[in-house]
Amino acid sequence: MSKLPNVTTSIFTIMSKMAVEYNAINLSQGFPNFPVDERLTDIVSRLAKENVHQYTPMAGYPPLMNKIAKLTQDSYNRIINPDTELLVTAGATQGIFTTILALVKENDEVIILDPSYDSYESPVLLCKAKPVRVALNDDYTPNWERIEKACSAKTRMMIINNPHNPTGKILTENDFIQLKNLLEKYPDIIILSDEVYEYITFEEKHISAHTKSFLLDRCVTVSSFGKSFHITGWKIGYTIAPEYLMKEIKKVHQFLVFSVNSISQFAISEYLDVVNVNLLGKFYQEKRDYFQKLLQNSRFELKPCEGTYFQVASYAAISDEDDVTFCKNLIINHGVAAIPISTFYSDHKDQKLIRFCFAKDDFTLESAAKKICQI
Repeated sequence: MSKLPNVTTSIFTIMSKMAVEYNAINLSQGFPNFPVDERLTDIVSRLAKENVHQYTPMAGYPPLMNKIAKLTQDSYNRIINPDTELLVTAGATQGIFTTILALVKENDEVIILDPSYDSYESPVLLCKAKPVRVALNDDYTPNWERIEKACSAKTRMMIINNPHNPTGKILTENDFIQLKNLLEKYPDIIILSDEVYEYITFEEKHISAHTKSFLLDRCVTVSSFGKSFHITGWKIGYTIAPEYLMKEIKKVHQFLVFSVNSISQFAISEYLDVVNVNLLGKFYQEKRDYFQKLLQNSRFELKPCEGTYFQVASYAAISDEDDVTFCKNLIINHGVAAIPISTFYSDHKDQKLIRFCFAKDDFTLESAAKKICQI
């Protein structure tokens, strides 16, 4: 008997497989296709011949952990103890899975804001807990009245994603005021803040949970080197949490992963000495602006994108097809792969919206845009 009877092949796998089958340009799955920084690859090349291939300590390579602590302080003015409040993870998804498995018990409830990343719900179900899916407003802002109504004495955790995948929205100062008010009414709720796109923001910087004092003793934040440094295949990230929560998270981590691959930890530790994460937003803003310019004469309506490397677009003026069918036909008939937004909702809410990934080189964006503009 399956523990996850309703889980099937993910839409990302389906669309990427179809893109290969039909030789389509893949703007579906969220990974860059341009080269990694040569400074990083040079570090890896040198380290490969050094003695860096054995287990690191379970929580992470100490020099890397110290540099993550400094990065957190420099970015958010938050001082953490790397020995007790930090864990290096095998990607952000493992950090999310481990956190939920460690902190959520049978019959607990977990608030998930839709549209949402598909890896949130499964670990909740594996805990024999109840995922409570709450839809954002149609403009993808949180509906705090609706969220509060979904909370109860059983609510153990709420997951927030900021900047938000798939919509590219960022939370506002008022959102955090509303969150603070809610948590005062429910003092036992833990926040899991997925901030993997934290350095990919544009006109406005995202407001991190790290900067809110009311969250520091009840929040687990998840970050991703894979997203920040265009190395998604390395599967390396980290979580930060107060010591009493981190103790529980580490208990699960040591039996799930034990320690993250060593060479990536050594390499990123060195790379943090030379890279400037504050330039990342400018880099991707240029990508976003260029992609939007390329599509300005298309029949798609582009939605606001405040962060991440995803562009949501409406095809309502083009077709009445449901978004899954539209995306499949987009691959088959037009040679471009995208992701249907309905798959991020528990009820598969269809608003004729799809998601493009613009973390691609200019040639790929230009080639895709040419096809899209012909639709």
